[in-house]
Amino acid sequence: MGGVLSSLIDSILINLGFYAVIPIPKSSGSLEMKLSKISTHLACVNATYQKGPARSPVPQDNIPWSVDFPEYSPVNYTAPVVLSQPVWADKNIVENKSHSMKFNTMDGKVNRISHWGNYEVVNGVPINPVGRTGIVGRGLLGKWGPNHAADPIVTRWKRNDKGEVVVDASSNKPILEFVGIKRKDTGELAVPGGMVDAGDTVSVTLKKEFGEEALNSMAMSAEERQRILAALDDLFKHGTTIYKGYVDDPRNTDNAWMETVAVNFHDEGTAFSSFKLSAGDDAGEVYWIPVNKDIKLYANHLEFIKATAEVNKAHW
Repeated sequence: MGGVLSSLIDSILINLGFYAVIPIPKSSGSLEMKLSKISTHLACVNATYQKGPARSPVPQDNIPWSVDFPEYSPVNYTAPVVLSQPVWADKNIVENKSHSMKFNTMDGKVNRISHWGNYEVVNGVPINPVGRTGIVGRGLLGKWGPNHAADPIVTRWKRNDKGEVVVDASSNKPILEFVGIKRKDTGELAVPGGMVDAGDTVSVTLKKEFGEEALNSMAMSAEERQRILAALDDLFKHGTTIYKGYVDDPRNTDNAWMETVAVNFHDEGTAFSSFKLSAGDDAGEVYWIPVNKDIKLYANHLEFIKATAEVNKAHW
């Protein structure tokens, strides 16, 4: 262990202006989820960062911190929009060390607890628990360490013109449909979702984000918005947690990363048919998408959908 750590000195955070020893992230043990913990990441390595610089190359075998990689020289990048310090972004704790933060715990109203368990903090900066990404700093993410999101996976059965559930001929299983959006930032299909604001709960965010991204509730009158949210209250009472943990998101860096709670809200009947889908500000388009293994989705959302199909004993 000592040899690995000593070889990482003077490399990982040199672009942040200080030296650090990066220990192997501790395992959090088993988590209550349908998917297993992510062991590596692919979307946030060896690519040009969104609206930013090219990442320093990281061979897949060298992603884990436990692997000796003395030539690792990550690029330092935090997007200008983050540095301008909007309300959702942390202060720059590298340039101004007086801005101390509490990690692996609640920091005031900000949740800095990872679903993985405790992550390492070196010289006041949190370390990505999965491994190297080729970039230090925060990129486009506002928070140092985990940036918490919530993803509502709203599903129903695909039905024919007679209202009968459609069954796939090859698998002999019913076909699910889920509400998907086309992201404006990347153009990729995704599950609607968003960041958990400081002080909000995951359950509040799940309902709010579905309303904003899939129903465009923000464009409604206050009265209509309240009516929609009240109706969603009933439909969102009972959900199945599909995943809780790290997300292989292209915005991740060595010091900031996405985590989410993905929850399936399944409609056995036709209750969701009463809602008219309408894309919100963050979504270019929104529609019901039949579930199958060939669809291409943002980050590791396809894994969420696959697990959802398995939970509902649906066609995959």
